[in-house]
Formats: sequence, structure tokens, C-alpha cells
Amino acid sequence: MALFQYRALQLNGGGVTEGQLEAGGRQEAFRQMEALGLKPISLAEKAAAAAEKAAASGQAKKALSFQSNKVTARELENFTRLLSSLLASGVPLSRALVILYKEASSPAASAKWKEVHDAVIDGVSLAEAMSRSPDTFPKIYVAMVEAGETGGFLDVVLAQIADFQAREKEMRSKVMAAMLYPLVLFCLATAVLIFLMVFFIPKFQKMFDSFPGAQLPLITRIIIAISHGLVHYGLWIAAGVLIVGYLVRTWVVSEAGRRVWEGFILRVAVIGRLTGQFAMARFCRMLGTLLGADVPLVQGLNVARKSIGNQILVDAVSNSIEKVKEGGQLGRSLGECRELFAGSVLEMISVAEESGRLDQELVRIAVVTENDLDRELKTAVALAEPLMLFMIAGMVGTIFIGMVLPIFTLQEYIK
Repeated sequence: MALFQYRALQLNGGGVTEGQLEAGGRQEAFRQMEALGLKPISLAEKAAAAAEKAAASGQAKKALSFQSNKVTARELENFTRLLSSLLASGVPLSRALVILYKEASSPAASAKWKEVHDAVIDGVSLAEAMSRSPDTFPKIYVAMVEAGETGGFLDVVLAQIADFQAREKEMRSKVMAAMLYPLVLFCLATAVLIFLMVFFIPKFQKMFDSFPGAQLPLITRIIIAISHGLVHYGLWIAAGVLIVGYLVRTWVVSEAGRRVWEGFILRVAVIGRLTGQFAMARFCRMLGTLLGADVPLVQGLNVARKSIGNQILVDAVSNSIEKVKEGGQLGRSLGECRELFAGSVLEMISVAEESGRLDQELVRIAVVTENDLDRELKTAVALAEPLMLFMIAGMVGTIFIGMVLPIFTLQEYIK
């Protein structure tokens, strides 16, 4: 039993009253208040009030130490995995959420999990409660949770979401670790180029101006023009770049912009192929796991397509799902989605479907695809380093040549 502090209106016209009552949860507390002839204004668990004060104190300390109040990706992954384990063990959802917000690793996470708990207790579905915090729960996350709630296999879906988050984090870490050295080189090269353009080139320009009749090479005139623009309009150029970046980001986040951007990504040679492989691996692993947990094929397909992420590919798979609903075989139905499934993969799916081991084959395909994807990522990142070094050397070399060439031309005017 928990102790609740309430503030309510008396239905008999007695005004506002405050008090305390014991109940097993918020819903029971509301029923007790209705039985007492009270209309709730606010209801808070006394222990929760203390926790809120502690969270507020922790947030104040965070503000002083310049720490973020947002829930981190690691905290969200832990929340997802623990919630899946608790639900699989038979713990009711409301009780599982209480355990999670009380054992959260940070005040920000505790406040967010408690916010979700309170919404669920008030009768809201878990997916809807999560959708109220889009900064913490992505749209794909919420869509998969909603499908899991509807189908009655929420614990399985949550476990797969946690696995996806862990794999994406690991892949992102590998890419960032491999790209660290090229990025440092790029930043240093950018700083050197700006220094040359702003401080070094103008000194050469003064020397060139002392020969009014001299005709400078085209490459030198271009470099001097760029230097002149950076010196006199550098701040305006930087402001324009920031504004354009903000507008592009806003457009990409919109529904129409997102579709155009995702379609463009799929058409890029290397990135498009890697994106398609990653989406196929997610789809196959999710569907195979759900089928292994005795989830019906159509329900599993509806969840698996939401795990893809790329809306262009989601729409393509949706058309295939409609054919499965009409009685078509999975392998043939997915054949229209060539952007996602190669012919060999479709053949393996068809054979597995006929032999009754579709769930095992889908998971195997996902594992093989993820291993291939890991190797291709390593190769792509390994090629990016020398390519970036070549670009940096090319830019610096171009400036050097552009400044040296006029020296040979000006020798005639010196004579």
C-alpha cells in the first residue's frame, strides 16, 4: 500500500479540500476519492513527491555542472532491455515501470520513466505514453512498441529493440573510431586553409599589386578572390552556412523531405547498398525472432517492417504484406521489393518457407548479412582515410602552386 497526498473539490459544494489516503495504486486512489464525493485536482504519492524533490535537486546540480538533462542512448537501451526481462518474467507493466524509475541511473531517466508510468496508470497505452516524449523515444521505437502491445508480444519486441540499439551503437562506435584520425586531419587541414586564406594570401596579394601591369595566372586570381571573400565577408558566409544548414535539417525532418532524403541515400553507390543491407538484416532478425516466439506471420510482418527505418523500403514491404494477407507466399510476395532483397535471399526464404523452418533461416540470413555488412564497413572506412589525405594534399598543393606560379611570371617585370 502507498500513501497518496490529494487535493480535490468537494462535490457537495464544500470547496477545495486536501488530505491523504492509502491505496494500492493511482487508479484505486481515484476510486476511493470518487467514493468520498471528491473530484481530484491533483494526486501525488508521498514517496514520489520526495523523489521529485531529489530529482529537482539533482537537476539543479546538473545545471551547475553543465551536464545534459536528456536521457542518453545507453539509458534508453537499459530501460528497454530491463522492461523486456520484467515483462517476460510475468511482472505487470505498471509494477515494472515503478521498478525501473526507482532504479534509474540518473534523475533525468527517473523522471522520464515515472512520466511514462503515470500515463500508463492513468489508462494510456505504453506506446501512446512514449509518443509524448519524441526526444527520448524515436518514432520507429514507438511504432514497434504499439505493434507489440496490439499483438500481445510486447516483451519479445522490446528485447529485439534493445538488441537493435546495442548493434547500432556498436556499429556507430566502430565507424567513429575508424574515422577519428581522418576527422582530426580534416579539422587541422581546414584550420590551415583558413589561416592561409585569411592571413597568408593577403600578403602575397600586396606583393602582386606592386606590379600593376602583371597578368596573374587564372588559378592565382581564383585563390585571391576566395581569400578576399573570406577576409571581408567571412562572418556573413559563416552565418549563411548555419542558416542553410538549419533549413536543410528542418526540411529533412519533415515528412516530404525525409522521403526525398531517404530515396537519395538509397541511390548513393556505397551508402545505399549498406543502408539496404542493414535494413534487410533488421527485418529478417525481427521477423525470425517473432516467428520463433509463435507470433502469427502477418503480425510479425507488420512489426518487422516498422523496424526497417527507411520509409521508402517500408512502403515497398507493405505492398508485399498485403499479398501475404491475401494468401500469397512470403518469398514470392517479397520479390517485388528488390531494393531490399536479392534474388538469392528470396530463394532461401522460399525454400525455408516450404520446409517449415522459416524462423531459423531468417535469423541465419540476418547473421550472415550483419557479418558481411561489418566487413564492408571496415573496407569503406579504410578507404576513406587515404581518400581524405589525398583531398587535403590536393587543396594545400593547389594553393601552393597558385602562389608560386606568379613568381616566374613576375620575373619579367622585375627585369
